[in-house]
Amino acid sequence: MKKKVLFTSLALALGAGFAVTAFAQAKPEVLVKQRQAAMTLQGKYLGPLVGILKGAPYDANVVARNAAFLDALTQMPWDGFAESTKGEKTRALPAIWAEPAKFKQAQDQLRSAVGQLVSASKGGDEGAVKAAIGNVGKACGSCHDNFREK
Repeated sequence: MKKKVLFTSLALALGAGFAVTAFAQAKPEVLVKQRQAAMTLQGKYLGPLVGILKGAPYDANVVARNAAFLDALTQMPWDGFAESTKGEKTRALPAIWAEPAKFKQAQDQLRSAVGQLVSASKGGDEGAVKAAIGNVGKACGSCHDNFREK
């Protein structure tokens, strides 16, 4: 029994090690495509919410669903900004790697704004939801202003 547990533990540890190694060796162009895909989806789910700010009918179900999707999506792209992607053809500015603390702060602001949107979407207060949507838009815009080629 002890041998079986030891063997299973060893197999799991080796498997985890190989998975980490495989991730660390991801091709730069794949990392770029993945981060761009996550950000494209962020735009897809933020778009209808911004539409509400511009006069589209308020739909609490759409807000809650899109806020939840954004909550997951805003966790995804950041590990795709690996140092190895610096030379890839993208709209990412060198400031991402030159000012990593500032870039991390922008990520955290977006996550925080989306978290507030999720909370507001559960509260049922349309005014609070609209203010939260505006804050998410500001967080996106701030990051784009500082870290994305126009």
